[in-house]
Amino acid sequence: MNHHDAIRLFAKMLQNLEQWMDKAAAHAKLKSFEVDVLAQARLAPDQYPFVRQVQAACDQAKYAAAYLGSKQAPSHPDTEQTFAELRQRIRNCLTFLDTVQAKDCAGAEERKVSPPWLGSKWLRGDDYLVHFAIPNFFFHVTTAYAILRHNGVDLGKMDYLGSIPMQEG
Repeated sequence: MNHHDAIRLFAKMLQNLEQWMDKAAAHAKLKSFEVDVLAQARLAPDQYPFVRQVQAACDQAKYAAAYLGSKQAPSHPDTEQTFAELRQRIRNCLTFLDTVQAKDCAGAEERKVSPPWLGSKWLRGDDYLVHFAIPNFFFHVTTAYAILRHNGVDLGKMDYLGSIPMQEG
């Protein structure tokens, strides 16, 4: 997998996440409760709620795309409280990810990645992607999925995987 493929995978999973939110809305309607209640749902008291899992997944995707694609990440303050606002955040993130082309990622494996939270330390692009960006992104996406499942939303493995570009014969 190259760096641009990873960005494409982030986009696919964010699209899947939005589809899980569709199922959550249908579940809430069927059970006669407001879907936005799920925005504050969490698996454990010391874990982020659903809203923060979505924000963190979007942030990880956009920062990875920015660092590896030599672009400036857009600012998204963490103000979302509703599913509608989270959907907009996902769409904004997807719009940014679409701007990062394969040519922007040329040489990303050797690029010096120095997020502010590392202080004076840095990682090579390959190490950042493999040891931080991908695992961190999937941690937050998977936790968002698990929160919805835990709250009764009818999701399965194929919802998680999403569409698969299969070929005939």
